[in-house]
Amino acid sequence: MQLSFSFFAVLSLSGLVASIPTPQGAPPIDITATQTGQGTFYTPGLGACGVTNTESDLIVAISQSLFQTFPGFNGGNPNANPVCGKTITANFQGKSVTVTVTDVCEGCAATDLDFSPAAFDELADPSVGRISGMTWSFNN
Repeated sequence: MQLSFSFFAVLSLSGLVASIPTPQGAPPIDITATQTGQGTFYTPGLGACGVTNTESDLIVAISQSLFQTFPGFNGGNPNANPVCGKTITANFQGKSVTVTVTDVCEGCAATDLDFSPAAFDELADPSVGRISGMTWSFNN
């Protein structure tokens, strides 16, 4: 019986990201424009896009609101979200890094980014923990 429950819990949790509604009245993000937000970093693992990453990979998690409303995503399997695998160039105080979207950041505001440690290190010393005023845009 416990095995069945554990299996059910995994199935339920795997669909969690896809089933969380976007905030009512949240303005859509113009994915062609340069955005401004905060940057943080996290320890990557298996991300919402179905890719397993390490701390040394140049990857990023985007906000849940952007992930859920990305053009072409129907709210189904998060691995099939068209944002997965897209690249973003982020800039902060004269430094830049190009990262690949592989995950979703549930605690991020709409235009914030959550980087792997290696990617964050390209922009700022990890000891600062959070950067404000970072700009970023999707690459074509």
